[in-house]
Amino acid sequence: MSVPEELSRAVRARAQARCQYCRMHETLQGATFHVEHIIPQCHGGRSGLENLALACPGCNLRKASRVTATDPATGEEVRLFHPVRQRWAEHFRFMGYQVEGLTAVGRATVDALHLNHPRRQRIREVEQAFGLYPPID
Repeated sequence: MSVPEELSRAVRARAQARCQYCRMHETLQGATFHVEHIIPQCHGGRSGLENLALACPGCNLRKASRVTATDPATGEEVRLFHPVRQRWAEHFRFMGYQVEGLTAVGRATVDALHLNHPRRQRIREVEQAFGLYPPID
């Protein structure tokens, strides 16, 4: 379902052209990032600013309609990272060109969204050459 343009602009401004999950910058991607429902509409999510995030195509397609994933360290089913309600730095950190999950939510999200796929690591390396990595909050 399409999001009204005014709301889409507000989400993009808040995200500062970065995927709110993997933190990649839209500039070098060659694809337009998606305004996606953090809690999908099929799970009762609404189309309000508090439930919308900017996501790169990779994160958006991997997340799909999921709201939970398995923490690979414990096997526990946990909620995926909520980029509006939760702070990225509390759940993740960059280690070189990889994203490390610091919490069950972080680990599950890294695993479910494949945040350390070799292609993503290469993109982070290229972003660094352009002064876009690591992101500055």
